[in-house]
Amino acid sequence: MDVTVFSSRSYDETYLSSANAAGRHRLRFLETRLDARTAALAAGAGAVSAFVNDEVDAAALATLAGLGVGLVALRCAGFNQVDLAAAHQLGVRIGRVPAYSPHAVAEHAVGLMLALNRHLCRAWSRVREGNFALDGLVGFDMAGKTAGIVGTGSIGQVMARILIGFGCHVIATDPAPDPGLEALGVRYMPFPALAEAADIVTLHCPLTPETRHLVNAEALARMKRGVMLINTSRGAVVDTRALIAALKSGHLGSLGLDVYEEESHLFFRDLSGRAIADDLFARLLTFPNVIITGHQGFFTAEALASIAETTIANIDRFAATGAPLHEVSVERLAPAAEAESSSALSSASSRARSGEPSGA
Repeated sequence: MDVTVFSSRSYDETYLSSANAAGRHRLRFLETRLDARTAALAAGAGAVSAFVNDEVDAAALATLAGLGVGLVALRCAGFNQVDLAAAHQLGVRIGRVPAYSPHAVAEHAVGLMLALNRHLCRAWSRVREGNFALDGLVGFDMAGKTAGIVGTGSIGQVMARILIGFGCHVIATDPAPDPGLEALGVRYMPFPALAEAADIVTLHCPLTPETRHLVNAEALARMKRGVMLINTSRGAVVDTRALIAALKSGHLGSLGLDVYEEESHLFFRDLSGRAIADDLFARLLTFPNVIITGHQGFFTAEALASIAETTIANIDRFAATGAPLHEVSVERLAPAAEAESSSALSSASSRARSGEPSGA
């Protein structure tokens, strides 16, 4: 099968080519991000592969379906970037990578915690300048602190075990509490109660209508003064403006981000030669108690290999049966979201029939 791989980088080509070593598929790698304007580049392909910041909306899907593309194979676990209802109506199947290396993301989140707590970035800079003063570098013992985990799927479960190993009191919130974690002493509670009790809050939930801006001004106000917040899930789980306000007031003690609401225009590219046009992101960079990494939590050799193997497996199964191995179905959507998508799809189809660019 011919497959167009969007948003590809050198490592995508290396690992996907290795997973496709038998040559079952002809992979065409494009650095271009998939959206309504670029979907036409998939001409001739039976499937496309997309990443976290591609925009697989109704307009893009309408173009893909018109080209005969039957599968969008996501190289990620999240699928909030996909209009599932439109895909269902157009007959385009959606496959994802439900799990790759939960250790990769959880360990990266812990790295952010330790770097913030012990001021490692500031200390590193000082020592390079010959400044060995310890003023302003006071941290705290992780042992004995209360750590709140939002979302105890595979990543959250690994995080819980790591924090228990540090000697933290671990609390969690999740619609489906995990009996294994409860047996280890993890206490489940509603999110507002977790926000009030935790010294450290770490986010590992998917982005859904219910979790969008879960951490907003109200939630931040509930948290302890000086709380540490870590987000390695999805950028829009937090309200960036509320974060900035909490940092300015000193209520939010430290912040570690591997994701950002508007990251699709920033991450996975080299912008070092130009000014950052996103004022909110630029403001975040001015705080000494903030560390931001560019969505690299997943970026280990083990995770990349697993993502590539599962992506190829989804394409294999689709080529053989018409459905990917790990399919995301429209049942994941709330009725209101499905209705909204139907309207968007109708508009996109009308534009396509009239010759209007689908990205307009």
